[in-house]
Amino acid sequence: MMKPRAVRSRIRHQELNPVFHWQHKEEDDKVLSGAKIKQALKTGILNLSGKGLATVPEKVWNLSDSDDCDKEVRYDLDRTNEEEESWWNQKTLTNLDLSSNALSCISENLKNLADLTVLNLQDNALTTLPEGIGCLTKLTKLSLSRNKLTDLPESFYNLKELKNLNLSHNDFAEIHSNMSDLIMLEVLDISFNSLNSLPGGIGFLVRLQQLTLNNNRLVELPNDIVNLRNLHKMDLAKNDLKLLPPVMGELRKLECLYVQHNDVEELPDFTGCEALKELHISNNFIKSIPADFCENLPQLRILDLRDNKIEKLPDEINMLASLTRLDLSNNSINSLPSCLSTLAHLVSLQVDGNPIRSIRRDIIQCGTQRILKTLKERDGPGKGVDKVRGPFEESTFPDVYQMKKGRSMIISNKSLIDIPEQVFLDAREASVYNVDISKNKLTEVPAGLVHIANLMTELNVSFNLLKTIPMFFSQFDRISYLNLSNNCLEELSEVVGLLVTLRELNIANNQLKQISPCIYELKGLEILLARGNKVEEIDATECGFGALPRLSTLDLANNNIKQVPPILGLLKNITTLELIGNSFRQPRHQILERGTESIMSYLRDRIPN
Repeated sequence: MMKPRAVRSRIRHQELNPVFHWQHKEEDDKVLSGAKIKQALKTGILNLSGKGLATVPEKVWNLSDSDDCDKEVRYDLDRTNEEEESWWNQKTLTNLDLSSNALSCISENLKNLADLTVLNLQDNALTTLPEGIGCLTKLTKLSLSRNKLTDLPESFYNLKELKNLNLSHNDFAEIHSNMSDLIMLEVLDISFNSLNSLPGGIGFLVRLQQLTLNNNRLVELPNDIVNLRNLHKMDLAKNDLKLLPPVMGELRKLECLYVQHNDVEELPDFTGCEALKELHISNNFIKSIPADFCENLPQLRILDLRDNKIEKLPDEINMLASLTRLDLSNNSINSLPSCLSTLAHLVSLQVDGNPIRSIRRDIIQCGTQRILKTLKERDGPGKGVDKVRGPFEESTFPDVYQMKKGRSMIISNKSLIDIPEQVFLDAREASVYNVDISKNKLTEVPAGLVHIANLMTELNVSFNLLKTIPMFFSQFDRISYLNLSNNCLEELSEVVGLLVTLRELNIANNQLKQISPCIYELKGLEILLARGNKVEEIDATECGFGALPRLSTLDLANNNIKQVPPILGLLKNITTLELIGNSFRQPRHQILERGTESIMSYLRDRIPN
């Protein structure tokens, strides 16, 4: 018979530590020392995470009650130097962390902590919550992940100020329709449960920006889900969905959509989803790509269609002008259209596992640039260009009106060695946020970019001759996407580490010998593409990739890596890992071909006990 997780956890601890024993209530109470009480009264924050608690110390519920607090602690607080506040001016508890313990229940006295704004109860053994939780009406962030909850008390839906709610890794089979009362929610995570459906009325959560529903049993989505007009990211991976809402275009702010490992047979109408940048819909049953799909997604950069049933690509695919990564692996495609070579920003094209006969296999194995070059040569000189001509063909540089139209400055493939300052002044007047100066002959990044430093969120300077990154990059305080690929960079300047808003960084096909330490300062980084360099080592420690909590895509293919550290397998957020084309012997090629999950599992199995 399988033991409860908390019991299994304690047994594992006993195996590792022969002196481990179950904590009694008296021992739990001692965890809340006088020093911790003092610190909590000064900061309003109490952290009791990972203390092995089976019960919550009773003093926690009355921490803000001066009559009940330990007199020695009060006296100690009173004796602090004059620069510190006296105890009667200390803060009430606003942030309580009880995560990673062995709590099976929470006292009704939780209601006493009426000033709490943040409560973390994740990674315990909770099966129920007290009704008193409904009294915490100031809560804005609540984490209940990794427990054994099956439902929520009725009072729970009084938490009208909640903005961030995490219910992942529990045992919910359904969610009550009252969830729609939590109208302030911006982030909702119900992943890794057993949901068969979502409640009607979820469309009332109009402030929701991130909805995570992966690893459930969802068969369909309610129609009103398209009312979530502020949604930026939706994760539906690993469910049983057979179709998506036909009017997905109503989600006009949607940027990332994950639908991998479902049963979807056709792509819905995305007309209106002009902000969509990433679509991950691999491991489904899609047979075709409609022409209008390609015509209505001008910002799409990543399109993952691997492991579907696609037989042919439409010529209109060249209208996905912003595409940087296209994964068509393991479909039924027998030929590639020549117009793929006209996609100016495409740096990763995956077509392995298709019965392609129009291109030799040895060419396909050489990678993206060789495939595109072959397609371009077959198209003949001069052909295919008209298909991707932008709106600025009549002159070298766009005028203010043209830039205002799309709030973009696109000066790509012009063989320029410099760009006049006036162009950037015009871009500032047009409030440009997207700058594309790729495929030129620039040896230096144009200094004129400083004029739009506080506007720019996306910069593409790929396929140039850059050798250095200038210091004025530090002024790019809003940038989220930076493409430095296909240049002559031998190292990255430390200034890159100051781009704290960066979410995607492409440094592929340069001369880099290492992943520069400055990259590990980018705590918000989600995508790092570094293939085709000379990188020799992978740093997966807490000072390396382990310092990037949001990193989900890591591409290190075609480098000089001699060894893959097993602890890389502990980076739980990695969903895409590319390592093929390096000189290491383990993992073997067969494992690499099976995909990210197999690689990560292989690495974890080799971590010493």
